[in-house]
Amino acid sequence: MNFYAWMLFVPLWLTFSYSVGAYSIWSGNGFLQEYGEIIDFSGGYVIHLSSGVAGFTAAYWVGPRIPHDRQHFPPNNIIHMLGGAGLLWLGWSGFNGGSPLSANMLSALAILNTHFCTAISLLVWMGLDMYYYKKSSVSGAVQGMITGLVCITPGAGLVEPWAAFVMGVLAGFVPWYTMMVHKISTLYQLVDDPLAVFHTHSVAGLLGGILSGIFAKPSYLRMYYGAEKFHRPGLVYSVAQGQLRDGLIQMGYQLLGAGFIFVWNVFMTSLICISISKFVNLRMSDDALKVGDDAAHGEEAYALWGDGELGPPMRLHRTPRLPSFCRRS
Repeated sequence: MNFYAWMLFVPLWLTFSYSVGAYSIWSGNGFLQEYGEIIDFSGGYVIHLSSGVAGFTAAYWVGPRIPHDRQHFPPNNIIHMLGGAGLLWLGWSGFNGGSPLSANMLSALAILNTHFCTAISLLVWMGLDMYYYKKSSVSGAVQGMITGLVCITPGAGLVEPWAAFVMGVLAGFVPWYTMMVHKISTLYQLVDDPLAVFHTHSVAGLLGGILSGIFAKPSYLRMYYGAEKFHRPGLVYSVAQGQLRDGLIQMGYQLLGAGFIFVWNVFMTSLICISISKFVNLRMSDDALKVGDDAAHGEEAYALWGDGELGPPMRLHRTPRLPSFCRRS
């Protein structure tokens, strides 16, 4: 994507796409939350489903990378990837644990479920890689970690740990399967998604929202949303309490929320991209893509000796003079 187009895209998408979805689901005046109907603890729909759909839609309008880059793009730095993944997992404790806005039982439960679901998802993803490819990979483990984090987000403080375990198993399996199907599909040739954001965020976010509607515990819903908010129990508890109709209605609202976020982001992201393209090229030129997006800014992430523009290091043939306050008296 052209850097200048990206600078325009970010504030426009935040204003007209993300904010509308967040207000509709989270605000007391939002049409999807007017009666407290949509269950979304920390943003499985508001953040992850919306960003995954928007990223995939924008990738369609920008177009794929040049064929050479699509055929061969090994990980740039696996150590840095692990460091970033660790920081992400750590930060998610605050992401989910901070949603109740207080240090209480729900915040502790949210942190516990976050780690539990994520660890299970990571192990399931690695297990599938080992079964299908006969080997595991760090990249696969990080993908499984992300799908677990995303999946548990909408129900982190609203489900029991056993439900978080089930969500972790499905978070490791379902996005892994959809990613494998995507790689061999015709759609993969049309939309270039090298980081699999659609699967780790859209699929996992949708899965988490649906599973939250199934496993949400009534007492946790009352604690989080307040007794005055009428949230129907999760489908499992509605069956146990003989209130199947209420559980099915809640599932209908969960699907309604997912459908709205999906449609709104496809429409608004497309409108934003088309509007920007009238003023700035969405895509970098082919010549710039051949050089590389880093080099287009006059920089290169990694230059081998002799490949850079700086040449050999300069050596000063004089002893540096220290300021007076640094000298020994």
